[in-house]
Amino acid sequence: MSKKEPLTQQHGGKPLFEGMDAIQRYQDEHANDEAQMTEAEKHMHDEELSFYSNSENEFGDDNIWGLLSGVCGNIYEWYDFAVYGLLAPEIGGSFFPQSSKELQLINSFGVYLAAFLMRPLGAILFGEMGDRLVGRKHALVFSILLITVPSILMGLLPTYNAWGAAAPVCLVILRMMQGLSVGGQLAGSYVISIEQSSSRSRGFRGSVCDASSVGGFLLASAVTTVTRSILNEEQVNAWGWRLPFLFSILLAPVLYSIVRNTEESKLWSERSEQKETEQMIRETEKDASDRPAIVDLMSSPFRRRQLMGMIGVLSACSSSFYILFLWSPVYLSELRGVMKDKEADLMNFVVVGCYIFFLLSAGKLSDMFPHRIDLMRIGLPGLIIAAPVMFGMYESESYLGYLMAQIMFAFCLALVEGGKAAWEVELWMADPTLSFTGVAIGHNVASTLFGGTMPLVATFLYYRESNLIESDNDLWPRLLPGLYVSILGCLSLFCMTWVTRHPHDVRTGDIKLRAAVERENQKFKAAQKKKQKRRKQLEQQLSTGNIPDAQYVPPHV
Repeated sequence: MSKKEPLTQQHGGKPLFEGMDAIQRYQDEHANDEAQMTEAEKHMHDEELSFYSNSENEFGDDNIWGLLSGVCGNIYEWYDFAVYGLLAPEIGGSFFPQSSKELQLINSFGVYLAAFLMRPLGAILFGEMGDRLVGRKHALVFSILLITVPSILMGLLPTYNAWGAAAPVCLVILRMMQGLSVGGQLAGSYVISIEQSSSRSRGFRGSVCDASSVGGFLLASAVTTVTRSILNEEQVNAWGWRLPFLFSILLAPVLYSIVRNTEESKLWSERSEQKETEQMIRETEKDASDRPAIVDLMSSPFRRRQLMGMIGVLSACSSSFYILFLWSPVYLSELRGVMKDKEADLMNFVVVGCYIFFLLSAGKLSDMFPHRIDLMRIGLPGLIIAAPVMFGMYESESYLGYLMAQIMFAFCLALVEGGKAAWEVELWMADPTLSFTGVAIGHNVASTLFGGTMPLVATFLYYRESNLIESDNDLWPRLLPGLYVSILGCLSLFCMTWVTRHPHDVRTGDIKLRAAVERENQKFKAAQKKKQKRRKQLEQQLSTGNIPDAQYVPPHV
């Protein structure tokens, strides 16, 4: 983009999107400041203006197959991934029998974290496949194949009593393979579904993708509940925990056929062909598109800022999701002992069902707001307050209190999550040859840092709070896990407001854009006051006869 060429001239003199005039004024106002900018500041400034001036996706046709493939793939992948967390106590006893009950749970969640550590690597791998090599569709097919094998093997894996130390080592390896696959699946479903969506339905379709991943948790919760209901505790601990893993054998063939029949993203195909044509025209020996997508993304200061801001925004969502749907059942049953495992699973099943309804409603609602993050800004303060309140309500010694606490927290989380998927993709939609990588890395790094560590951090805080409680009336130590989530909520709110940039900023005005518009208004008001003052002076001169009538022309205000 030429630094001196107006944005409207770059697009044939016509505004390409709502708010371009505000961007043009902002660009003109800062034109004289370029001499005072460093090269890095100029680069960031130009990239930010280029980001705002990108054209709208014209290929969105709300294709149902793209949405269906993402939905089914998410249900399957997150079913396999969630089963382990819900069966963590039984798995801990089978693979870490020599440890205390406390260490068994921590070791089991440690293996759970190992899968999360692979998710950023999976994001880089599948991002490269989806952006540069085979496209979104084939990347999703490969991710489903990759998670099927370790899931079946985990259902057949001998325990510590049969294989000794080799058993937990194999368990870690299989979980890492699952983490590698999940690192690409959810991001891929986001990208292919949103790129095939029209602008009026992105929030809802993104919420359907999110709901399908929660649906995987719902299915996992249902299967584990049925398993624990049919079998007694001794049978579940001995061999019954394997059945939910083997259940995936029935799902894999159906989901594979659905994803394989899905159409490729037209936006990605068109932009990829365009880049290939540009490369042929330039006849360069090595074009930037030859570099890996991750290198391309990290070489841009603007994209690095987007990535860091995205991770910060997602910190509260990731931690909240896992503390509600994964750790709370374990907390109420295993740690606090206020209910049985199957009762905790049943309550979790009800909460997940309510959350899916809240999530779909919030996704539809997010499409009605001028800015994608408006609803998220409403939900985050609620999340910050609801997290410690939920743990306070866990002290009610009432099943109804436990249930209402989780439903309240799920509602606040849904307000944030409703438009989140569309928001993630729209951050990177300016360049479809990097969007899969950007969404995958940002989402999975946040999930690893704040979601994967959540069970360990929460368990640590629980045992820490036990040392701080001096009497039964001490409530605040019980709130520590919730207060941790509240801190992350404040971080999310900061990054959303001050760090990330979004295409909808030109509708409501990002902080810098609002400041530019405010300065324009101040200049206009000052000029108007000057004209009014001049008119009064001329009228005074006319009334005293100091100026001939023929020479007086009233100024236009």
